[in-house]
Amino acid sequence: MMQACLNGRRSPADSASVPMSPEDMARSAAEAVEAGATAVHVHPKTPCGHDSLSPRVLAPTLEAIRARVTVPVGVTTGAWAEPDPAARLARVRTWTVLPDFASVNWHEPGAEAVAAQLLALGVGVEAGIWSGTGGAARFAASALGPRVLRVLAEVTDPDPATAEASARSLLADLGGAFARPILLHGEEGGTWPVLRLAGRLGLATRIGLEDTLFLPDGERAADNARLVTEGLAQYGALPGRP
Repeated sequence: MMQACLNGRRSPADSASVPMSPEDMARSAAEAVEAGATAVHVHPKTPCGHDSLSPRVLAPTLEAIRARVTVPVGVTTGAWAEPDPAARLARVRTWTVLPDFASVNWHEPGAEAVAAQLLALGVGVEAGIWSGTGGAARFAASALGPRVLRVLAEVTDPDPATAEASARSLLADLGGAFARPILLHGEEGGTWPVLRLAGRLGLATRIGLEDTLFLPDGERAADNARLVTEGLAQYGALPGRP
């Protein structure tokens, strides 16, 4: 599985290639899928460019992307989009158009309540376990563990020299992780070493402008499709292979 993470918390200040509007996200998603991505992860944005969990923001984003692709589409529920746990849960309850899956960061306050609500709505849950947090221990103690779609093992170490070791440490902390599939990925300078490790271990991974703005040789990526193409090459897969 090669997931395309289209934008994250980035903005045009980071790169003009970061898609912000529903139409731009849909176009970028279509290009990434054509390049070989088998799923899409996106952060719906307000007109001002802020991540939002509002149904008025989520619905047009999902509808625009689904008009262009048929692969599963997921969104964030990150606390930065709605810091108050109760308000975050209330937002999810009001969603009128549902994503196929949503990532829930297990170290954030209120994570289990959000995950339980998503499951009740029939939305798959990516359990986001960040390195350097208590997420792995909390997830190990969670009754929801066996019910999540997969574990999103997120290596927050941006140093290319140490990111692989950080990834291996995170995987060890996860242990069996309730035998759920694991998607392993890094960020910034750690993106490519962790992606290559995922390939060697046969784990799902992701790539996109959320995680890195650069190709392995240091050149700026023109778009998400270019990152997916290079990601598949680095991973050792062929375009279109799950």
